[in-house]
Amino acid sequence: MPFPPPSALPPQVEAGFPSPAADHTEGVLDLVRLVVKRPAATFFMRVAGSSMVEAGIGDGDLLVVDRSVTAREGDIVVAAVGDGLAVKRISRDGEGWVLASEGQGANIRVDPELGVELWGVVSWSFRQHCVR
Repeated sequence: MPFPPPSALPPQVEAGFPSPAADHTEGVLDLVRLVVKRPAATFFMRVAGSSMVEAGIGDGDLLVVDRSVTAREGDIVVAAVGDGLAVKRISRDGEGWVLASEGQGANIRVDPELGVELWGVVSWSFRQHCVR
């Protein structure tokens, strides 16, 4: 029996017992419309490394990054660090803003004079579960 086309699938799936109301769901799950609020300011990036594994972001995961969102303490952000980009959680200490690793990796002080600037806020992350 063939699978139904993606446009015919319900927008949610039960993690417990199927709901008897499942036959009455409406709508289509459009992933781009769900994760991209501002297309001109949104970028998709692939993670390399494991400095954010304790935040649920691992090597190879896909990030949705919005450059138009102002970062707040506790947000996961992408920052320009020298000639590259890094994903970290932004926090504040007595001396200013810090990009903190949540796994193995060094923390980085936010300082434009040192070539460290915020680039965007991570709004979503995706992980592949089946590699075949």
